[in-house]
Amino acid sequence: MTGKTMPVTGKGTVTGVPDLPPGFTDLFTSVRVDSGRLCHHVVQGGDGPPLLMLAGWPQCWFAWRHLMPALAGHRRLVVADPRGVNLSDRPMDGYDSRSQALDMFALMDALGYGEFDFLGHDIGMWTGFAMARTAPQRLRRLIVGEATIPGVSASPPLLPADRFPSDLLSHFNFNRLRGVNELLVSGREHIYFGHQFATKAGRPDALSAPAKEFYIDLLRDPDALRASFEFYRALDISIPQNQAWRTGPKITNPVATFAGRLCVGDGVEREWRSIADDVTSLVIEDCGHYPAEEKPEALLAFVDAFLRRP
Repeated sequence: MTGKTMPVTGKGTVTGVPDLPPGFTDLFTSVRVDSGRLCHHVVQGGDGPPLLMLAGWPQCWFAWRHLMPALAGHRRLVVADPRGVNLSDRPMDGYDSRSQALDMFALMDALGYGEFDFLGHDIGMWTGFAMARTAPQRLRRLIVGEATIPGVSASPPLLPADRFPSDLLSHFNFNRLRGVNELLVSGREHIYFGHQFATKAGRPDALSAPAKEFYIDLLRDPDALRASFEFYRALDISIPQNQAWRTGPKITNPVATFAGRLCVGDGVEREWRSIADDVTSLVIEDCGHYPAEEKPEALLAFVDAFLRRP
């Protein structure tokens, strides 16, 4: 390892979260890793080639908990909280996709990993795309799901006739506001983020109550709340980056896409087939935006088979 790594415990780490699978803390530990760009909170464990895992908004490493024990049997898991999330540093800027990609490469450098596999959900998928465009030789395989990439696919209309996409994507413009959204959500985090989980999952109770309360409690910190919106405010920078990358040669790394039938559906596969040559896809039935928590067995089987592919 080239970076400074320090074990951490308490709230937000493997010792301070609810609803973990049995034996989880025997397999995984939480550390803070100073990459030289910033300090990341990382949950790590397992044996084998490295697999970097990034969750989406408004979640953290904890979203992957149901997949992690099985994957640790043949991969060294680096389950990272990106800048602004949970116990990672929360700078005022650097939330655009290219900066996030550079963060992840610096983190893996600090841990001593040159090449690695990648698994990203939601805005974690945005980062995976940026990584594949910035240094594709570092990535063996990409597994990405449940999002579209602003600037790659055509932007949906602001006022569609169909209410579903309007409800599904309403958080984009709200989160992109400056300042007023913190004032409106502060003290009402359970309303705003509870609504996100209830309406984007396949059913309102698809995520466990302790898990939802954990995510929401992390965002009651004013600086964490501010940072959670910065990913969307940085779309001013990320969209032109992605538009430029959209016109480049197709990605040649093997890519696996996943989505819930009740949310993005086949949209992830369509988008990635337009930008990558080798795409394998899964759409999970009776599933919304959170496959790793709604249908972990189905997603695990897909991810595991793809990672074991020659």
